[in-house]
Formats: sequence, C-alpha cells, structure tokens
Amino acid sequence: MSRVLVIGAGGVGSVAVHKMAMNADVFSHITLASRTKSKCDAIAASVKQRTGVTVDTAAIDADDVAATTALIQAVKPALVVNLALPYQDLNIMDACLAAGVNYLDTANYEPRDEAKFEYKWQWAYQDRFKDAGLMALLGSGFDPGVTSVFTTYTKKHLLDRIDTLDILDCNGGDTGLPFATNFNPEINLREVTAPSRHWENGQWIEGPALSHKQVFDFEQVGEKNMYLMYHEELESLVKFYPEIKRIRFWMTFGDSYLKHLELLGNIGMTSIEPMMFQGREIIPIEFLKALLPEPSSLGPITKGKTNIGTIATGMKDGKARTVYVNNICDHEEAYAETNNQAVSYTTGVPAMIGAALMLTGQWKGAGVFNMEQLDPDPFMDMLNKHGLPWKVQDLAAPLAF
Repeated sequence: MSRVLVIGAGGVGSVAVHKMAMNADVFSHITLASRTKSKCDAIAASVKQRTGVTVDTAAIDADDVAATTALIQAVKPALVVNLALPYQDLNIMDACLAAGVNYLDTANYEPRDEAKFEYKWQWAYQDRFKDAGLMALLGSGFDPGVTSVFTTYTKKHLLDRIDTLDILDCNGGDTGLPFATNFNPEINLREVTAPSRHWENGQWIEGPALSHKQVFDFEQVGEKNMYLMYHEELESLVKFYPEIKRIRFWMTFGDSYLKHLELLGNIGMTSIEPMMFQGREIIPIEFLKALLPEPSSLGPITKGKTNIGTIATGMKDGKARTVYVNNICDHEEAYAETNNQAVSYTTGVPAMIGAALMLTGQWKGAGVFNMEQLDPDPFMDMLNKHGLPWKVQDLAAPLAF
C-alpha cells in the first residue's frame, strides 16, 4: 500500500493526481493539499469523474512547516510530492524530515526576493536526509527531469562520450490570447528575464537575457525562433557530467510574447522589488500575475504541440555521432485525458513517474538525488507507457551556435 501526499493544486498538480489515479496499483491512496482547498476539490471531482478514484483533499499553507508536518503525520504517506511554488521547497523538505517521509519535487528552490534558482540550498540537505535514511528526489519534471534522463540514457546507450549537449524546449501551442504564460506567470517571467548563461570549456558564460537566438525546424511544429537561456538542469548536468565541454538550453518564444514582455519590463511590471501603492507594499510581478490568465484555465483553448529534447554530440565505437532524443506532446490530447494543457502534462506525468519509481523501490537511496544519478531505463520505459513517448534520431550535424 503506497499512500502519497501531493502539495500544489495548479495544472501540474492536477495532471500528476489524474495520472496517479490511473495507476492505482502503485498509488493506493492520494491526498491533494493546497492553500486553496476549493482548487483541490475541483481536481478531485475531475479525477472521480474520469477514473472513479476518490482523492482526499486538505488545506495547507506550505510556508508553515509545523502545519505541513502535522498534515504529513495525519495523512501518513510514504512520499510527499511537492508541486507547489519553488519558494516553498525548503519548508516542505523540513516538514518531510520532521515527519520522517521521502520527498520529491519538479523545480529547485528559488528565494522570493532574488530571481536566482540554484541547487545549493537543497544540496545542503544531503546529510540530513542521508542520516535520516530518507530520499529526496529533485527536479522530476520535464526540464529539469526528462531532459536530464534523456542525457543519462544517451550516455548509457547511445554515446561512449558526450562532448556537447543542447536542450531544446519548444512550445508550439497557441491560445489565441495576446499574452499568457503556460505555467505560473511569476516563475515564468522571472526565468525568462534572467541573464542567459551556458557552460563552455569549464566555465559559465553569461550574456543579456534573450540576446542570442537561432531558428530550428521542430518536427510537427515547424520553424521557430529559439533563445539561449539559463535553466536549472544545467547546474546538475555540469556537476554529474564534468566531461561535457559545452551545455546549453534553448527555449522558443513568439514575437508577440516578446513584444509584450519587453513593454511590461520597460514599465517595471516584471520587477520583484517591493514598491508602495496606495499605502500598501506590493511586488509588481505578483500584481501582474493576478492580471494574467491562470495557466490551468488555458487547457480548453490551447492548440498545437510541444517538442522538447536533447541534442548530444560525441563518440560511439570510435566514430563521431550526433543524437537527438525528444518527445512531442499534443495540447488537445493532454486536455482530453487530464483536463490540462501539454505544458502542465509534460511536467505532471514525469512527477508521477518519479514518484512511482520511488514507491516501488526501483529508485531508492538515502540522501538528496538529482535525476542524473539514477538508472534512466525504468523511467524511459514509463514515459512510453504513460503518455510521453520518445524517439532517437541520428543527425547529420550538431546544432550550430
């Protein structure tokens, strides 16, 4: 019997819980908790209608470690799946340690007052989890997550040595709206407006945000402008694959999105610095988040596909080889299955898979783990079985700069 507590009732939490309910042989009992219990109740109603499985719900402020600990102790799960905001990672990890329960998340910690996400805060929990005999799995989403596993699979099966790695994230979805973010607006905008950063020849190379782009022809999506960015899995890939000479992350953006982003930035709406407004302190980006469409509401109107993967160059059996491993996900098919669009789907399904591998003991250990440290094969098998099929292609040439 594997009981699980999921914290976070956004689109990713919704997908994860729907997929857990579809795998009742692994997830015998599911509790979904969030600050707003009504969101949990709506997801539970959808799960009940689609699968017949009952999901318990609860209200929780994940910033409150004592309350979260008490909830974990009441639910008695084997695993806590953190799909809340990355600001809350450390508090939930503290609660898991206090309650003696394993932990999983999809995004690394980011302080509220600094637009900088990195693993150092969570890696610092290594000894505490190890000494407690508990496992914490970080970044079991798509990127980070699946792209990290694609890399590990490439090294295990496709290349004897990886020389360069490019991660390509394309969302070809269209909502018909002038400006909307496909996941939490606050996190999305902080990420996109951060300086670019990639790893090359043993050092980090930084540049202005969105200053370098190139066109790539994505299968089933078409040609898109993709921009060099920093993304969190680069940090763990550098740590666990020090032989890779260059690691980069690319994400696609449409012209309309960038036009609106530039305007909002110019007038200060993407700032995380507090300001006074009518006698009270507000943070502009949080106010902007309240004005933008809720990502979980975009499912019914999003058309098109995502195409996310890794291009790696290196050597295999003494010969140069370039391999492209990727997944294509359809927004409308994702919505039909889980009531959510593909960006939530591509993160929620890997969260379910990582949780399943931990609960079944296929992935186990004491301490804090990144996806690159674990056997990719069972994860890759489950991607094919649970809605995110992947394929491998040989390319004639590596990705240009």
